[in-house]
Order: sequence, then C-alpha cells, then structure tokens
Amino acid sequence: MKIAILSGKGGTGKTTLSVNLFSILNKGVLIDTDTEEPNSHIFLKGTNVSTSEVYKNHPVVNYEKCDFCGNCGDHCNFNAIIPTKTKVIVFEDLCHDCGFCEIVCPTGAISYKQKVIGTIHTKEITKNKKYHYGKLSIGEISGVRLIESLKEMTDNEETLIIDCPPGVSCSTVAAISNVDYAIVCAEPTPFGISDMKMVVELLREEDIKFGVVVNKSGIGNDDIYDYLKQEEIPLLAKIPFTKERALLYSNSKLITKYDLKFNEIMKDIVKITSGENHG
Repeated sequence: MKIAILSGKGGTGKTTLSVNLFSILNKGVLIDTDTEEPNSHIFLKGTNVSTSEVYKNHPVVNYEKCDFCGNCGDHCNFNAIIPTKTKVIVFEDLCHDCGFCEIVCPTGAISYKQKVIGTIHTKEITKNKKYHYGKLSIGEISGVRLIESLKEMTDNEETLIIDCPPGVSCSTVAAISNVDYAIVCAEPTPFGISDMKMVVELLREEDIKFGVVVNKSGIGNDDIYDYLKQEEIPLLAKIPFTKERALLYSNSKLITKYDLKFNEIMKDIVKITSGENHG
C-alpha cells in the first residue's frame, strides 16, 4: 500500500501526520519528498545508512559547430537556453533536462554536462523500518529529479508513506504518482479550505482515491465539514488542537508515544486507508 499525505499549504500538520502514522507501523518505508524543507528526520530518529548525490544534466554548446540557428531556444519551454547572434546563453538552474535542445540542433553542437542538484539521505529505525529524505541544493529551482529518485528507489516497497511537498506544484504531482491512496491534511480555516480545494481538484484529475483528515479541529468554523459532505469526500478523522500536542511537536517528539487518544486516531486512519473500502 502506497499512501501519499499532502496539503494545500504549509503548516497544516502534514509532516506531523506522516511521521506519526509511520511510527505505529510494524514495518514499512517513509520518504520525505518536501525537498526544499525536509523535516521528517527531526522526528524519526535512526542510524545513518547512506547519503547519495543526485545529478541533473544541462546543455553545453560547442561554438565550433554552432551556427546560431536559434532552434534550441525556439523549442525550450523553460527559457533555459537563449541564442543570440554571437552567443548561446544557458541558464543551468532553469533547465529541466528534457533533452529537446540536443534533438533539434541541426549541427550537433549541444551536449550535456552533469551537476549535483541535491542529496538523498537514508536512515534505519529498525530492521523492518527505514526512511529516506531528499535535500535540494541551495539555489536549485526544482526538486522533481530528487523526488523521482526517491520514488524509484522505493518502487517495490510493499508499505510506503509519502510525505509530499505542500501545494499543487510539479513536485507534488511527481510525489503522488502511482500511489494507491492519498490523505489530505487540512485545517478548518478559510485559507485551509481554499487551499484544500486545489488539492482535491488535483487528486480528482489524477484519479487517485483520497480522504481528508481535519487537523486542529476546534479552531476556525464548520465550513470544511459542509464542503466535505457536499462533495461526498470521506472524512477520515478529526484531530482536536491541544497545547500538549503542540508542545510535543515543538520538541521534536512523536505524539503517538505520549498521547493514547492520538495514537488511537492514527490506528483508525491506517485501518481505513489500508482497507478495501475507501469511500
């Protein structure tokens, strides 16, 4: 079972939900795909197993072959390569490594060079549980390649929890690919509902079964519950806000280890999402 946990915006409790759900499993793997700001390792302690670099290609122009025809720039959807009459300017950070500029170059003037865009860290908690997180290098624009690497290395895992980036960017789309179920973590506030609707639209476009966990219930209002009922979206759980849970989180503690009621909520979510009836 591959379960993605995502949210419309940051600060809803997505990582809190991810690491605490993972903490009650007897075996499995978690990947933190929020490569710009990974924080699962703050809560999940473990032994460092490995660290590996992830590379991306970017174009290099051979001026002895280049005739400045402009084909490379005309076909780049990301404005990563801009030809002038005397020079071809390459913006390495904007390049998405699609290879199209090399294909359309009539003189074979374009080749590719590798650069490190980030690292993947692997830690082991027990013999049957480990987690990976990607960390994007400073200055890099897109973490999609890192996320794809995380997904590839865990493709054959039987039980996988995916802590997704917030929002509905390309990184989120990459993180939710080929999952069995998605959990949307939302808060019952006007901003929380508005941003959650974008995630709902994305999941429906991707034809992914999903349900919603309302975190920090008790704040805001009941509009989110009216929306879920109207849209026939399963409400997986309501997690009330408490000062004690906030203190545990702020001290990098797994709430399931200290809060029996919270632990039971996590168990109920696992039962629902891993069962056959997903609403």
